[in-house]
Amino acid sequence: MLRAAIAAESAGIPSVSIVCEGFEGQAAATGRGHGFDDMALAVTVGHVDAQSADVMIGNFLTHTVDLVVDGLTGSGAAPAAADGTAVEPAAVDIVARGSLDEINRLFVERGWSDGLPVIPPTRERVESFLAVTGHDPWKVIGRAVSSGRDLTVWSIAVNAVMTGCDPAHLPVLLAAARILADQRYGAEHSGNTTGADALMILNGPAASGLGFNSGPGAMREGTHANTSVGRWLRLYLRNVFDFTTEQHDKATFGNSTRVVLTENHDTLVDIGWEPLCAQIDTNLGIDSNALTMARFNSGAIIGSVFGSTPEEITPYLGNGLARVSGWDLTHVHGLGHDQFQPLLVLSPILARTYAAAGWSKADVQRALFEHARIPAAQFERLIGEWSNLTAGRPRLVDLVSEGHLPDVFAASDDPDRPVPVVTRPERIMIAVAGDPNRTNAYALANDGPHGWWTTKTIDLDPSLDLVCTIPPRA
Repeated sequence: MLRAAIAAESAGIPSVSIVCEGFEGQAAATGRGHGFDDMALAVTVGHVDAQSADVMIGNFLTHTVDLVVDGLTGSGAAPAAADGTAVEPAAVDIVARGSLDEINRLFVERGWSDGLPVIPPTRERVESFLAVTGHDPWKVIGRAVSSGRDLTVWSIAVNAVMTGCDPAHLPVLLAAARILADQRYGAEHSGNTTGADALMILNGPAASGLGFNSGPGAMREGTHANTSVGRWLRLYLRNVFDFTTEQHDKATFGNSTRVVLTENHDTLVDIGWEPLCAQIDTNLGIDSNALTMARFNSGAIIGSVFGSTPEEITPYLGNGLARVSGWDLTHVHGLGHDQFQPLLVLSPILARTYAAAGWSKADVQRALFEHARIPAAQFERLIGEWSNLTAGRPRLVDLVSEGHLPDVFAASDDPDRPVPVVTRPERIMIAVAGDPNRTNAYALANDGPHGWWTTKTIDLDPSLDLVCTIPPRA
């Protein structure tokens, strides 16, 4: 609603945004990020999901209506501005001095750190980080819609120094910043209440040379590159995009920082499978160095997958995908349409089991589509009865008849008939990583368009930003 109000205000039409209690700070920050300070707000009492219709209407009439009128007539006091309205220091200003302990304490107090120790981003350290790259420090990659700040190479480097990234990691960080700046990704949703968090997935032959781990412990802290770059993303969202509790981060629980997941390039080459990035951008292939990002609500280990053939291992893997798919199915119909794309991470031995039988990745997707299913009645409860995110508590057979879902969702009217958790096989994303000697997999449920699957190539060529080139003589 606030973004609709921003569109109205941009057209010169006065507006009032109705927000839930506890979201006033986020609403004010969103308006400020779009260039509108002191947007008029009308706050509802309590949480609408936990109130009966009568209580909700009563609270609205006795409290919220007056705020709407005040906001439209200008008779009410403007909402208190969030703390971020003070003039920010320039990029090269010195904002703190002291010992390592004093700097870290100050960064925690001011919300500039994630609570873990950071390396102080002195001007000398940041300049040294960038010196070998040739990139223009003041080059603008894009804009953070949530805060109104520019995404500059300098700000990327500042946060990279804080998390201990190597200068060689800058091309990966630049690709991540381009994803965050891409409207298709939707970085402004990074603090929604379900607490979905981004996962970066790295592809290409350059990954191992940059120090990224794709083997045992592929999704655990411990490898410098995976860990420091993963931490950089969370810190960058905090410091540049304003995703803090006081501003935009409204996660009810949240997830721990996710390290970079790196696909096992050698395995993909051996079995002839395309990398995950090629599922997003068909122009990419096995030799492409690329970074992919999406946001995920939850995940589950599929442990000790037993079987020596695709037919034996597929039912268990499909069951794992079905088990992690809960309210997220509103992205099949409700919050979104055809926008649920879960991720299945296969250990190399499982991927090789499929490939040894001649199965392509598309073959695996088709087989999983048949097995990743739940009863139709449960699907309807998840998108309707147990959630207020899909209007009208629709039946799947009706959605099919209206053209909203494919026919597979209405094969019969039996409430116990199995229906898929995605609309089509290619909606199942598959990556290959982890211990090559273990038959485990990991399934993750994505948050639909709230961090949509987005891929950017990684440019490893030396930058010519700061090189003065002289054209040859005629």
